Amino acid sequence: MYQIFTDLAANLPQELVDRYSIGVIPIRCTIDGEVLDVSKGFDGPAFYAAMRAGAKTSTSMPSPAVFMEMFEPVLQRGEDLVYIGMSSGISGTVGLATSVAAEMEEKYPGRRAVVIDTRAASLGEGLEALYAADVRERGGSFDEAVAAARERSDHMYQIFTVEDLEYLRRGGRLHGAVAVVGNMLNVKPVLFGDAEGHIVLRHMNVGRRRSLDTLAAKYKEFCTDLSAPVGLAHCDSPKDTALVVEKLRAAGCTGQILTVCYEPVTGSHVGPGTVALFFYGPRR
Repeated sequence: MYQIFTDLAANLPQELVDRYSIGVIPIRCTIDGEVLDVSKGFDGPAFYAAMRAGAKTSTSMPSPAVFMEMFEPVLQRGEDLVYIGMSSGISGTVGLATSVAAEMEEKYPGRRAVVIDTRAASLGEGLEALYAADVRERGGSFDEAVAAARERSDHMYQIFTVEDLEYLRRGGRLHGAVAVVGNMLNVKPVLFGDAEGHIVLRHMNVGRRRSLDTLAAKYKEFCTDLSAPVGLAHCDSPKDTALVVEKLRAAGCTGQILTVCYEPVTGSHVGPGTVALFFYGPRR
């Protein structure tokens, strides 16, 4: 037996976390200086409404002690573990987890603690954790689950559009002047997660509708398995997300479409109104 871990940024609904017995590493998020308690659920509409009203948010990595507290009991009881974590291209969490895992393996000889850099976030990370959990459910070995998660990471496409360029500017993802002019001209960017897990700007569309059209168009262009699961995450933008679902079905998608409200860790950096699409394509 072995344990699968991911983190809060994976955006997995609690129902699926419970069903597949996935451990979730907490990540600290504050809003207007107060720590957000998501242990009893996350009120996405209220969170993003507060952001629209000017609330300031921030996030910080888990401490080494958090990883130790969650990893050590697994190794103590004689099991191995794999942590399927948020992209090193946007966070140092995976690097920290790698250091803790090495320390734990030294402390518990014969036990294995593997860390996988998904080079993704939100459901781009979460779908990979679910896939590894499904391998385990079907009786797959630890090595098989690890190999499956790593292989899937190479094929995960992450494409998203935002409502307001200001949040990308604050995070250093977009030049300040571009953000100001873009908002004035109603320019909506379409961004990709690249092979290293960094966020890169690929398209600039005039108008929200065109940016949503681009998400579906990129799915049709790059998806290699129309029956595979797809993820959609949104920052309190359910109507636009429903529109993208319709467009994906029209593009031939027959797989399950998992739709969630963006968790606060990555959602606070992309901002209210963001819609993100996650699917499997050619090696990125």
